[in-house]
Amino acid sequence: MTKTQLLTRSLKPTSALVGTAVLLATLAMSAPIFAAPADGGPVYTARFSDLAIGGYDAVAYFIDGAPAKGSSEFEVQHRGVTWRFASAANLTTFQQDPTKYSPQYGGYCAWAMAGGDKAAGKPPYWKIVDGKLYLNYSSGVQTKWLKDIEGFVKKADEHWAKLTH
Repeated sequence: MTKTQLLTRSLKPTSALVGTAVLLATLAMSAPIFAAPADGGPVYTARFSDLAIGGYDAVAYFIDGAPAKGSSEFEVQHRGVTWRFASAANLTTFQQDPTKYSPQYGGYCAWAMAGGDKAAGKPPYWKIVDGKLYLNYSSGVQTKWLKDIEGFVKKADEHWAKLTH
């Protein structure tokens, strides 16, 4: 074997390891970050953030009928992430019954969850159905979801149960 062949042969495993490391690092950086608490499954947060619902006030959807940005002045840790609220009253309301006000599927997109996938739920694309808050990824996705809410919720509930148990 020539010197060049030996050198090339000895570099192949190293190149493969470097390639694998680069691939794993890329996948890790592209995946959404989520906390996985014991009491209800993961809660979606954006990369490099620990804010549930992107820092929006979960209670405002129910009380005001619209999304409202929360404030760092009114925040609480729940299910491994930070929840922000627009007022002290909304923070207190949430603390009294966080399950009631937390979005379904940990804030992941309800339509994506129906398909067995996890995608970000975005605060502007929401609906309260039977007293539960659902988020969707975009207006286009929400339009699809609204066509069969009952069917999509049933499928999403099944996928969420598998994910959380």
